[in-house]
Amino acid sequence: MSEEYSSDNLYEQFAQVMNQTQDLVKKMEQLQAKIIAISEENVELSIENKHLRQMIKEKQPHHSENQLSGSRQNLKELYQQGFHVCSEYYGKRLEPNESCTFCLDAIFGHEQGMTK
Repeated sequence: MSEEYSSDNLYEQFAQVMNQTQDLVKKMEQLQAKIIAISEENVELSIENKHLRQMIKEKQPHHSENQLSGSRQNLKELYQQGFHVCSEYYGKRLEPNESCTFCLDAIFGHEQGMTK
């Protein structure tokens, strides 16, 4: 009878572990659902935040001497990466610590009311 008792005890232990495992799986599924909901909300808020920043930026007064148009901003970024953006040397690499008056004029000249 001791063998039968130990078999019953073993079955009870197995059933208990099985129940604990099922409870753990349920809790993990609940946590996963919460994580997904929070992640979705985070993405939505990030997009909304980006749109609101863009709206604020559009509503702020523009100062032409401080702000460049999109195309001039692109030229400025290329120039900062070390490439000529002037018509004379366009696309050629700048030497280290080199500046180019033609490039600066192409980027900032017309924005500051200067003409060629």
